[in-house]
Amino acid sequence: MSTMEYDFTVENLGECKIHSPIELSLEHGTYRAAYVKDTTYVRNKVNVFADEKKDANDKTNLMEKAGPREYIYFNPQHVTAGICTCGGLCPGLNDVIRAVVRCLWNRYGVRKIKGIQFGYKGFFHDEGYAAIDLNPDIVDTIHKIGGSYLGTSRGGGDRVSEIVDAIEQLGINQMYIIGGDGTQRGALDIANEIESRGLKVAVVGIPKTVDNDLEFIDRSFGFETAVQKATQAVNSIHMEAHSQINGIGLVKLMGRESGFIATATALASHETNFCLIPEVPFDMDGPNGFLSHLENRLANRHHAVIVVAEGAGQELLTSTNQTDASGNKKLADIGVYLRDKITEYFAAKKIHINLKYIDPGYEVRASVTTANDSIYCERLGNNAVHAAMAGKTKIVIGLVHDKYVHIPISMATLKRNIVDPESSLWRDCLDATLQPVYMVNNINTVTEKLGKAEEEANKKALARLEKVTAMKK
Repeated sequence: MSTMEYDFTVENLGECKIHSPIELSLEHGTYRAAYVKDTTYVRNKVNVFADEKKDANDKTNLMEKAGPREYIYFNPQHVTAGICTCGGLCPGLNDVIRAVVRCLWNRYGVRKIKGIQFGYKGFFHDEGYAAIDLNPDIVDTIHKIGGSYLGTSRGGGDRVSEIVDAIEQLGINQMYIIGGDGTQRGALDIANEIESRGLKVAVVGIPKTVDNDLEFIDRSFGFETAVQKATQAVNSIHMEAHSQINGIGLVKLMGRESGFIATATALASHETNFCLIPEVPFDMDGPNGFLSHLENRLANRHHAVIVVAEGAGQELLTSTNQTDASGNKKLADIGVYLRDKITEYFAAKKIHINLKYIDPGYEVRASVTTANDSIYCERLGNNAVHAAMAGKTKIVIGLVHDKYVHIPISMATLKRNIVDPESSLWRDCLDATLQPVYMVNNINTVTEKLGKAEEEANKKALARLEKVTAMKK
């Protein structure tokens, strides 16, 4: 999006006049942990190319660094915080909840923390789910179990006025919303409604998307755990395939529009021979189609392992034309489709195969985090609290170039992060699998299709950016 200029300016509720109860240092060389100043930034663009102008050193490229401030906006004694988790399950939800509660309570002395049950639906009286009080004793061990202690649900984010009514009635002035792309867009609508009512409520998001598809952010929490669990599944299916005559292992993983989990799993497993993702089209039939390459693999190596993201190959299937409660398009089942097509293909050729198909998706989503993911969740939660206490609003906490930053929700949700077929990541995946660059019979059709998809995505992102810019004016 060369024509697009981002704006990473962070909105604040007002001047910070209260000295933080966290005693840190402002000076270097004191051997004490330090406060972070609002004038400390992280660059979005860090790569330098010979044929490009020097990247901008202003709000279009600089992201405000996250962390505790010396002066805060909220008096901790006057804070009532709310926490909710929305969308599908993801490893690390409980780790984030625990981190937010413990930082509020132990570091800032906040004593009123409300847990909103079952996502946005917990705000609605007709659903019958009352908010629950949270404290460190309640959340101390929840990181040891999967799922969400508060429960989660899809949808409801469009009932903005009712949600803000509930926030007012509960007396909440800090709202922590844990969720993905759709959830954070809902959070921005909520924050805008709060602002229109003249309320002083900080809305801070912690980005949760196991598919790792939020723009700018290095990785979303739960992604590493998902890859770890998926890799275990692939290693198991490889042993099954390797032990059979013409054994084929087929594993379907998460990845509606972005194939990061499938790609990373293919790299981590060292056993994947074909990785199929939404960003790279493929043909089933024909001399350069997937089935032909699979047949060649079996002829040469007598077994094969296939990893497919759930959103791959959707153009080959009959669309459901339906959406879920979050507004996501319901996908046709590429795993079952591949299983049946592979079986039919080799049966017609009278070639014996032994195919095993597994879908570990829900097992992955509900699992406990890896140690590194747990650390990440802890630091995301802590930085979310530091931001809210300083009166930051309409932001998500993100990891960019291994630094924690504040990213305006409006920027983080402009478009989805995807695996770039021209990137080093996908190139390394091709090296690991040894699959062809493209499994298609007409390369011109593919490049045209990818070009149109990129153009459409950029148009949508530009339209969203123009809408955000107009609202600020």
